Amino acid sequence: MLVSREQIAQNFRNVRSVVGPNVEVAGVVKADAYGHGALEVSRTLVAEGVGWLAVSSVDEGVTLRSAGILGPRILVMGGFLPYEAPALLKWNLTPAVHSLDQMLQVERLARAADQVVPYHLKIDSGMGRLGTRSKAAEILATLGEMRQARIEGLMTHFASAADYGSNQTVEQLAYFHSVCRELRQGGVNAIHLHTSSTNAIGYGRIEGWHTLVRAGHALYGYVSPARGDAPPQLLDVKPALTWKARLMAVKDIPEGALVGYGGTFRAPRPMRIGILGAGYADGIFHRLSNRGKVIADGKLTPILGTISMDLTTIDLSHTTALGPGDEVTLLGREGETSLDAQQIAKVAGTISYNILCSIGARVRRVYGP
Repeated sequence: MLVSREQIAQNFRNVRSVVGPNVEVAGVVKADAYGHGALEVSRTLVAEGVGWLAVSSVDEGVTLRSAGILGPRILVMGGFLPYEAPALLKWNLTPAVHSLDQMLQVERLARAADQVVPYHLKIDSGMGRLGTRSKAAEILATLGEMRQARIEGLMTHFASAADYGSNQTVEQLAYFHSVCRELRQGGVNAIHLHTSSTNAIGYGRIEGWHTLVRAGHALYGYVSPARGDAPPQLLDVKPALTWKARLMAVKDIPEGALVGYGGTFRAPRPMRIGILGAGYADGIFHRLSNRGKVIADGKLTPILGTISMDLTTIDLSHTTALGPGDEVTLLGREGETSLDAQQIAKVAGTISYNILCSIGARVRRVYGP
Protein backbone atom coordinates (compact mmCIF):
# COMPACT_ATOMS: atom_id res chain seq x y z
CA MET A 1 0.00 0.00 0.00
CA LEU A 2 1.45 3.36 -1.05
CA VAL A 3 0.54 6.49 0.92
CA SER A 4 1.38 9.83 -0.66
CA ARG A 5 2.77 12.27 1.90
CA GLU A 6 2.54 15.08 -0.63
CA GLN A 7 -1.16 14.43 -1.28
CA ILE A 8 -1.91 14.49 2.44
CA ALA A 9 0.04 17.74 2.75
CA GLN A 10 -1.83 19.21 -0.23
CA ASN A 11 -5.19 18.16 1.19
CA PHE A 12 -4.25 19.86 4.48
CA ARG A 13 -3.25 23.02 2.62
CA ASN A 14 -6.54 23.00 0.75
CA VAL A 15 -8.49 22.79 4.01
CA ARG A 16 -6.51 25.72 5.42
CA SER A 17 -7.16 27.70 2.26
CA VAL A 18 -10.92 27.11 2.45
CA VAL A 19 -11.35 28.07 6.13
CA GLY A 20 -8.97 31.03 5.93
CA PRO A 21 -6.21 32.37 8.18
CA ASN A 22 -8.40 33.06 11.22
CA VAL A 23 -9.44 29.42 11.72
CA GLU A 24 -6.99 26.78 12.96
CA VAL A 25 -7.06 23.31 11.43
CA ALA A 26 -6.65 20.26 13.66
CA GLY A 27 -5.46 17.17 11.82
CA VAL A 28 -7.49 14.14 12.89
CA VAL A 29 -5.18 11.12 13.02
CA LYS A 30 -7.29 8.74 15.10
CA ALA A 31 -7.68 5.09 14.07
CA ASP A 32 -4.11 5.04 12.74
CA ALA A 33 -4.94 8.07 10.56
CA TYR A 34 -7.91 6.27 9.03
CA GLY A 35 -5.63 3.39 8.10
CA HIS A 36 -2.93 5.57 6.54
CA GLY A 37 -0.47 5.39 9.47
CA ALA A 38 -0.80 7.91 12.27
CA LEU A 39 2.90 8.48 12.87
CA GLU A 40 3.86 9.22 9.26
CA VAL A 41 0.75 11.32 8.67
CA SER A 42 1.47 13.29 11.87
CA ARG A 43 5.06 13.91 10.76
CA THR A 44 3.75 15.19 7.44
CA LEU A 45 1.30 17.53 9.16
CA VAL A 46 3.96 18.76 11.59
CA ALA A 47 6.11 19.69 8.57
CA GLU A 48 3.10 21.71 7.33
CA GLY A 49 2.93 23.60 10.63
CA VAL A 50 -0.14 21.95 12.14
CA GLY A 51 -0.96 23.28 15.63
CA TRP A 52 -3.34 20.55 16.74
CA LEU A 53 -3.65 16.81 16.21
CA ALA A 54 -6.75 14.92 17.29
CA VAL A 55 -6.86 11.30 18.43
CA SER A 56 -9.54 9.10 19.92
CA SER A 57 -7.82 7.65 22.97
CA VAL A 58 -5.07 8.29 25.49
CA ASP A 59 -3.19 5.31 24.05
CA GLU A 60 -3.20 6.87 20.59
CA GLY A 61 -1.86 10.13 22.02
CA VAL A 62 0.88 8.38 23.99
CA THR A 63 1.93 6.45 20.88
CA LEU A 64 2.49 9.71 18.99
CA ARG A 65 4.29 11.47 21.84
CA SER A 66 6.57 8.51 22.53
CA ALA A 67 7.47 8.39 18.83
CA GLY A 68 8.62 12.01 18.92
CA ILE A 69 5.54 14.04 17.95
CA LEU A 70 6.18 16.75 20.52
CA GLY A 71 5.27 20.09 18.96
CA PRO A 72 1.52 20.13 18.27
CA ARG A 73 -1.15 20.01 20.92
CA ILE A 74 -2.90 16.62 20.96
CA LEU A 75 -6.62 16.56 21.71
CA VAL A 76 -7.94 13.25 23.05
CA MET A 77 -11.48 13.40 21.68
CA GLY A 78 -12.70 10.19 23.27
CA GLY A 79 -11.81 11.41 26.74
CA PHE A 80 -10.18 9.25 29.39
CA LEU A 81 -10.91 6.70 32.06
CA PRO A 82 -9.84 7.44 35.64
CA TYR A 83 -6.78 5.20 35.54
CA GLU A 84 -5.54 7.01 32.41
CA ALA A 85 -5.55 10.47 34.00
CA PRO A 86 -1.85 10.50 35.02
CA ALA A 87 -0.85 9.83 31.40
CA LEU A 88 -2.52 13.06 30.33
CA LEU A 89 0.03 15.02 32.34
CA LYS A 90 3.00 12.79 31.65
CA TRP A 91 2.53 12.98 27.89
CA ASN A 92 1.09 16.50 27.61
CA LEU A 93 -2.29 15.46 26.22
CA THR A 94 -5.39 17.66 26.25
CA PRO A 95 -8.56 15.73 27.12
CA ALA A 96 -12.02 16.31 25.75
CA VAL A 97 -14.22 16.11 28.87
CA HIS A 98 -17.74 14.72 28.58
CA SER A 99 -19.39 15.18 31.97
CA LEU A 100 -19.43 17.29 35.11
CA ASP A 101 -17.80 14.41 36.96
CA GLN A 102 -14.95 14.30 34.44
CA MET A 103 -14.44 18.03 34.88
CA LEU A 104 -13.90 17.40 38.59
CA GLN A 105 -11.55 14.49 37.81
CA VAL A 106 -9.38 16.88 35.78
CA GLU A 107 -9.48 19.36 38.68
CA ARG A 108 -8.31 16.70 41.14
CA LEU A 109 -5.53 15.73 38.74
CA ALA A 110 -4.45 19.37 38.41
CA ARG A 111 -4.44 19.96 42.17
CA ALA A 112 -2.45 16.80 42.83
CA ALA A 113 0.17 17.94 40.32
CA ASP A 114 -0.11 21.59 41.40
CA GLN A 115 -0.29 22.77 37.83
CA VAL A 116 -2.81 24.19 35.39
CA VAL A 117 -4.38 21.49 33.21
CA PRO A 118 -6.31 22.62 30.11
CA TYR A 119 -9.28 20.67 28.79
CA HIS A 120 -12.07 20.98 26.21
CA LEU A 121 -15.65 20.45 27.32
CA LYS A 122 -17.80 18.57 24.86
CA ILE A 123 -21.47 19.49 24.65
CA ASP A 124 -23.90 16.83 23.43
CA SER A 125 -25.94 19.03 21.13
CA GLY A 126 -27.91 16.18 19.60
CA MET A 127 -25.49 13.48 18.46
CA GLY A 128 -26.45 11.41 21.49
CA ARG A 129 -23.01 9.92 22.12
CA LEU A 130 -20.30 11.47 24.27
CA GLY A 131 -20.74 14.96 25.69
CA THR A 132 -22.63 16.56 28.54
CA ARG A 133 -26.32 17.40 28.37
CA SER A 134 -26.05 19.42 31.58
CA LYS A 135 -27.51 22.92 31.55
CA ALA A 136 -25.20 25.92 31.42
CA ALA A 137 -26.09 26.76 35.03
CA GLU A 138 -24.94 23.29 36.14
CA ILE A 139 -21.69 23.64 34.21
CA LEU A 140 -21.09 27.06 35.77
CA ALA A 141 -21.74 25.66 39.25
CA THR A 142 -19.16 22.93 38.67
CA LEU A 143 -16.68 25.46 37.29
CA GLY A 144 -17.16 27.41 40.52
CA GLU A 145 -15.55 24.48 42.39
CA MET A 146 -12.52 24.41 40.11
CA ARG A 147 -9.25 26.28 40.58
CA GLN A 148 -6.46 24.46 38.73
CA ALA A 149 -8.11 22.94 35.65
CA ARG A 150 -8.74 25.43 32.83
CA ILE A 151 -11.55 25.18 30.29
CA GLU A 152 -9.71 25.97 27.06
CA GLY A 153 -12.30 24.85 24.52
CA LEU A 154 -15.98 24.16 23.98
CA MET A 155 -16.85 21.61 21.33
CA THR A 156 -19.60 19.50 19.84
CA HIS A 157 -19.94 17.09 16.91
CA PHE A 158 -22.48 17.16 14.09
CA ALA A 159 -24.43 14.00 13.33
CA SER A 160 -25.50 14.80 9.75
CA ALA A 161 -23.54 17.75 8.38
CA ALA A 162 -23.77 16.50 4.76
CA ASP A 163 -27.56 16.01 4.94
CA TYR A 164 -29.34 19.10 3.66
CA GLY A 165 -32.69 17.35 3.82
CA SER A 166 -32.50 17.51 7.62
CA ASN A 167 -32.50 20.43 10.07
CA GLN A 168 -30.41 18.49 12.59
CA THR A 169 -27.18 20.42 12.02
CA VAL A 170 -28.93 23.79 12.31
CA GLU A 171 -30.63 22.63 15.51
CA GLN A 172 -27.39 21.27 16.96
CA LEU A 173 -25.57 24.51 16.23
CA ALA A 174 -28.35 26.58 17.77
CA TYR A 175 -28.23 24.47 20.94
CA PHE A 176 -24.43 24.70 21.12
CA HIS A 177 -24.49 28.46 20.64
CA SER A 178 -27.12 28.90 23.33
CA VAL A 179 -24.99 26.98 25.85
CA CYS A 180 -21.87 28.93 24.86
CA ARG A 181 -23.74 32.22 25.20
CA GLU A 182 -24.94 31.38 28.72
CA LEU A 183 -21.46 30.24 29.72
CA ARG A 184 -19.95 33.41 28.33
CA GLN A 185 -22.48 35.47 30.31
CA GLY A 186 -21.31 33.51 33.36
CA GLY A 187 -17.70 34.55 32.73
CA VAL A 188 -16.44 31.55 30.73
CA ASN A 189 -14.28 32.68 27.82
CA ALA A 190 -12.94 29.56 26.11
CA ILE A 191 -10.15 30.22 23.62
CA HIS A 192 -11.45 27.63 21.16
CA LEU A 193 -14.93 26.83 19.93
CA HIS A 194 -15.11 23.92 17.50
CA THR A 195 -17.94 21.95 15.97
CA SER A 196 -16.97 21.21 12.37
CA SER A 197 -15.29 18.21 10.83
CA THR A 198 -14.81 17.42 7.13
CA ASN A 199 -18.38 17.60 5.86
CA ALA A 200 -19.15 20.90 7.56
CA ILE A 201 -15.91 22.27 6.11
CA GLY A 202 -16.47 20.80 2.66
CA TYR A 203 -19.98 22.16 2.22
CA GLY A 204 -19.28 25.55 3.74
CA ARG A 205 -21.23 25.53 6.99
CA ILE A 206 -19.24 28.64 7.90
CA GLU A 207 -21.32 29.44 10.99
CA GLY A 208 -19.89 26.25 12.52
CA TRP A 209 -16.20 26.91 11.83
CA HIS A 210 -15.56 29.19 14.83
CA THR A 211 -11.86 29.27 15.80
CA LEU A 212 -10.93 25.66 15.00
CA VAL A 213 -12.04 22.90 12.63
CA ARG A 214 -11.23 19.20 12.81
CA ALA A 215 -10.18 17.83 9.41
CA GLY A 216 -10.10 14.05 9.22
CA HIS A 217 -11.59 12.39 6.15
CA ALA A 218 -10.58 15.39 4.03
CA LEU A 219 -6.89 14.84 4.79
CA TYR A 220 -7.14 11.41 3.21
CA GLY A 221 -8.99 12.65 0.13
CA TYR A 222 -12.68 12.34 0.82
CA VAL A 223 -15.79 14.41 1.51
CA SER A 224 -19.01 12.44 2.03
CA PRO A 225 -21.64 12.77 -0.74
CA ALA A 226 -24.28 15.32 0.20
CA ARG A 227 -27.99 14.65 0.49
CA GLY A 228 -30.75 17.11 -0.27
CA ASP A 229 -30.36 20.60 -1.69
CA ALA A 230 -26.69 21.07 -0.80
CA PRO A 231 -24.47 23.98 -1.83
CA PRO A 232 -21.48 23.33 -4.11
CA GLN A 233 -18.58 21.56 -2.43
CA LEU A 234 -15.86 24.05 -1.49
CA LEU A 235 -13.14 21.56 -0.75
CA ASP A 236 -10.96 19.99 -3.43
CA VAL A 237 -9.16 16.95 -2.02
CA LYS A 238 -7.85 13.75 -3.57
CA PRO A 239 -7.23 10.24 -2.18
CA ALA A 240 -3.76 9.75 -0.75
CA LEU A 241 -3.73 5.95 -0.71
CA THR A 242 -3.13 3.33 -3.37
CA TRP A 243 -3.59 -0.32 -2.39
CA LYS A 244 -2.26 -3.12 -4.58
CA ALA A 245 -1.96 -6.88 -4.19
CA ARG A 246 0.15 -9.38 -6.11
CA LEU A 247 -1.10 -12.31 -8.12
CA MET A 248 -0.14 -15.63 -6.58
CA ALA A 249 -1.34 -17.69 -9.52
CA VAL A 250 -2.99 -17.38 -12.92
CA LYS A 251 -4.79 -20.27 -14.58
CA ASP A 252 -7.43 -21.25 -17.08
CA ILE A 253 -10.67 -22.94 -16.02
CA PRO A 254 -13.29 -24.64 -18.20
CA GLU A 255 -16.94 -23.72 -18.57
CA GLY A 256 -18.87 -24.93 -15.54
CA ALA A 257 -15.93 -24.86 -13.11
CA LEU A 258 -16.76 -23.76 -9.57
CA VAL A 259 -14.70 -21.09 -7.79
CA GLY A 260 -14.22 -20.53 -4.07
CA TYR A 261 -15.85 -21.71 -0.84
CA GLY A 262 -19.35 -22.99 -1.40
CA GLY A 263 -18.93 -22.97 -5.16
CA THR A 264 -20.75 -19.65 -5.31
CA PHE A 265 -19.39 -18.84 -8.78
CA ARG A 266 -19.77 -21.15 -11.78
CA ALA A 267 -17.81 -20.22 -14.88
CA PRO A 268 -20.27 -19.44 -17.69
CA ARG A 269 -17.53 -20.02 -20.27
CA PRO A 270 -13.84 -20.93 -20.35
CA MET A 271 -12.07 -18.26 -18.31
CA ARG A 272 -8.66 -17.11 -17.20
CA ILE A 273 -8.62 -16.38 -13.46
CA GLY A 274 -6.10 -14.81 -11.10
CA ILE A 275 -5.67 -15.52 -7.41
CA LEU A 276 -4.61 -12.48 -5.36
CA GLY A 277 -2.57 -12.76 -2.19
CA ALA A 278 -5.05 -10.73 -0.13
CA GLY A 279 -8.38 -11.47 1.47
CA TYR A 280 -10.75 -10.37 4.18
CA ALA A 281 -7.97 -10.53 6.81
CA ASP A 282 -6.31 -7.73 4.84
CA GLY A 283 -9.45 -5.64 4.53
CA ILE A 284 -11.12 -6.82 1.32
CA PHE A 285 -14.71 -6.94 2.53
CA HIS A 286 -16.29 -10.39 2.45
CA ARG A 287 -19.46 -8.73 1.16
CA LEU A 288 -17.60 -7.94 -2.08
CA SER A 289 -17.70 -11.66 -2.95
CA ASN A 290 -19.15 -11.99 -6.47
CA ARG A 291 -19.93 -8.24 -6.36
CA GLY A 292 -16.76 -6.19 -6.08
CA LYS A 293 -14.17 -5.24 -8.67
CA VAL A 294 -10.45 -4.54 -8.91
CA ILE A 295 -8.30 -2.94 -11.59
CA ALA A 296 -6.18 -5.41 -13.56
CA ASP A 297 -4.10 -4.34 -16.55
CA GLY A 298 -5.86 -0.97 -16.53
CA LYS A 299 -9.44 -2.27 -16.60
CA LEU A 300 -12.09 -2.93 -13.98
CA THR A 301 -12.65 -6.65 -13.60
CA PRO A 302 -14.93 -8.68 -11.29
CA ILE A 303 -14.14 -10.53 -8.10
CA LEU A 304 -15.20 -14.15 -8.61
CA GLY A 305 -16.58 -16.39 -5.89
CA THR A 306 -16.29 -16.06 -2.13
CA ILE A 307 -13.46 -13.94 -0.77
CA SER A 308 -11.22 -16.01 1.52
CA MET A 309 -9.19 -14.94 4.56
CA ASP A 310 -5.97 -14.67 2.55
CA LEU A 311 -6.95 -15.00 -1.11
CA THR A 312 -9.31 -13.39 -3.62
CA THR A 313 -10.07 -14.69 -7.11
CA ILE A 314 -10.57 -12.30 -10.01
CA ASP A 315 -11.44 -12.52 -13.71
CA LEU A 316 -8.41 -12.07 -15.98
CA SER A 317 -10.10 -13.18 -19.19
CA HIS A 318 -9.52 -9.75 -20.72
CA THR A 319 -5.72 -9.90 -20.57
CA THR A 320 -2.72 -12.16 -21.07
CA ALA A 321 -0.31 -9.51 -19.79
CA LEU A 322 -0.41 -10.46 -16.10
CA GLY A 323 1.19 -13.41 -14.35
CA PRO A 324 2.28 -14.48 -10.85
CA GLY A 325 4.03 -11.66 -9.04
CA ASP A 326 2.33 -8.89 -10.99
CA GLU A 327 0.27 -6.28 -9.17
CA VAL A 328 -3.46 -5.62 -9.30
CA THR A 329 -5.00 -2.43 -7.90
CA LEU A 330 -7.56 -2.87 -5.14
CA LEU A 331 -7.94 0.84 -4.44
CA GLY A 332 -6.42 3.58 -6.56
CA ARG A 333 -5.86 4.39 -10.21
CA GLU A 334 -4.35 2.79 -13.29
CA GLY A 335 -4.32 5.22 -16.20
CA GLU A 336 -7.87 6.49 -16.72
CA THR A 337 -9.44 3.80 -14.54
CA SER A 338 -9.95 4.51 -10.86
CA LEU A 339 -11.53 2.83 -7.86
CA ASP A 340 -11.88 4.81 -4.64
CA ALA A 341 -13.18 4.03 -1.16
CA GLN A 342 -16.58 5.58 -1.83
CA GLN A 343 -17.13 3.39 -4.89
CA ILE A 344 -16.11 0.28 -2.99
CA ALA A 345 -18.27 1.24 -0.01
CA LYS A 346 -21.36 1.60 -2.19
CA VAL A 347 -20.99 -1.98 -3.41
CA ALA A 348 -20.12 -3.33 0.05
CA GLY A 349 -23.06 -1.57 1.71
CA THR A 350 -20.94 0.53 4.04
CA ILE A 351 -19.16 3.91 4.15
CA SER A 352 -15.79 5.02 2.84
CA TYR A 353 -14.42 5.53 6.39
CA ASN A 354 -15.06 1.83 7.04
CA ILE A 355 -13.22 0.77 3.89
CA LEU A 356 -10.10 2.78 4.77
CA CYS A 357 -10.03 1.88 8.46
CA SER A 358 -10.42 -1.83 7.70
CA ILE A 359 -7.19 -2.21 5.72
CA GLY A 360 -5.33 -4.69 7.88
CA ALA A 361 -2.12 -4.24 9.82
CA ARG A 362 -0.34 -6.89 7.76
CA VAL A 363 -0.73 -4.74 4.64
CA ARG A 364 2.63 -3.00 4.52
CA ARG A 365 2.46 0.80 4.37
CA VAL A 366 5.00 2.44 2.08
CA TYR A 367 5.32 6.23 2.13
CA GLY A 368 6.27 8.25 -0.87
CA PRO A 369 5.73 11.57 -2.60
